[in-house]
This record gives sequence, C-alpha cells and structure tokens, in this order.
Amino acid sequence: MNIAFFLTPKKDVVHACISGTMRQAIEKMERSGYTAIPIIDDKGKYEGTLTEGDLLWKIKDTQEFNFKDTSKIIIRDIIKKVRNKPVHIDEDIENLISLAVNQNFVPVVDDNDIFIGIIKRSEIINYCYKLLVKNSMI
Repeated sequence: MNIAFFLTPKKDVVHACISGTMRQAIEKMERSGYTAIPIIDDKGKYEGTLTEGDLLWKIKDTQEFNFKDTSKIIIRDIIKKVRNKPVHIDEDIENLISLAVNQNFVPVVDDNDIFIGIIKRSEIINYCYKLLVKNSMI
C-alpha cells in the first residue's frame, strides 16, 4: 500500500516556521487543540516538532518571564526535546506503522527533504482496524 493514501497535505497541517515566534506557535496550538506541531524551516524542510512541554520548559528557563516575551522569543531558540522521525513518500507501510507506535504523527518529506504533510497515528490505527474487521479477526 502506498502511504500517500494516509497523507494529510501540508496545506491542511497546523505547523509553524522555525523563524516564527513562540506566541504564534502558542496561538496555532490553542486554535487547533494540538499539543505538538511540526516545525519547518524557511526553505520548507522539516526541522522538528514543537510540543507544549518545550514551551513550558522555555518559560521555566526564562528569567523574569512575561507573557509579552512570547512575541520576542523565536521558535529556533526553543529547545525541542522531540523530533518525530520523518519518512519519504515512498516509505514502506511497515516502517510507517513502527514509527507511529511512538509518534502521534509521522512527518512526510519529498526527495529533497521538503515537508509535504503528515500521517496521523489515528489514520493508521483506523486502517488496521478496518483490515482486521474485513478479515474477521475481531
């Protein structure tokens, strides 16, 4: 099976630019309800994953932090503890499943490592469930 079947394209993915601000990322996460979002660089390459935990650690480690500071803190300067391993669009489904065990989403990149979207773990679980039902294994 081609993993493109599961792809949520970049235009539909809540993500942030590494040169954006902490405030922009917080607002995107708040609007979407996501606790982690992909980060891309100015050339469109996947740079990592920004989590709520990363934001909280930055707040903790910033002396005399004021919420107004979030407009001055650049995402590039926030230590990211998670880097969801990306896959190429021609990746095997087996590898995708093994990554999804430990990642809420799997970033997908093209041959030039340009971010093209994500595959959500929930999509993979739903697909596997439907296969099990179809094969009467449950």
